[in-house]
Amino acid sequence: MKKIIIGTALATCFLSACNTNSNTTLKGKDSSTASLEKNKQTALNSVEAYSKKDIAGILKDCSSDFVDYGTGEGKPMKNQDSIRTMMKSFFAAFPDYKGENFKAVAEGDTVIVTANWSGTFKNAFMNIKPTGKSFKAPDADIFTFNDAGKITSHKGVQSEGTFFYQLGISMPAKKK
Repeated sequence: MKKIIIGTALATCFLSACNTNSNTTLKGKDSSTASLEKNKQTALNSVEAYSKKDIAGILKDCSSDFVDYGTGEGKPMKNQDSIRTMMKSFFAAFPDYKGENFKAVAEGDTVIVTANWSGTFKNAFMNIKPTGKSFKAPDADIFTFNDAGKITSHKGVQSEGTFFYQLGISMPAKKK
């Protein structure tokens, strides 16, 4: 259950990179560089929307076939209605959740955004009682873009152990 929480938290945390409305294809000598910069800005805008708890902004420019893989601990999330519901629940559990020190690097169809995230577990989340404890953890989000500049997938890299430990939650036992 706790793996699901962290996976979901990270998934929502990393879903935040969906922010490009252009349907035009960039052409010419500088199109590759322009696409990279545009994708970087899209990812940064979306992660910043996540920090502001702006769910519409987070999902704004995800492709219709967007998949959030989270940290890979849980099942990938594909349904945006389910993703919205999970985000609302997560933001309610961590009302002061925020990110800072956003940095983006892009190559090809991939953008990686790093940041420091923090929050306090104040309300129940997925049947887990709040501990009132805070966490602060670095994170990296990996976004993949299509040719139209839409985000097609997200993967998160974060230490679940650090997250659980700081919140005062025992790590779930690994299934054999």
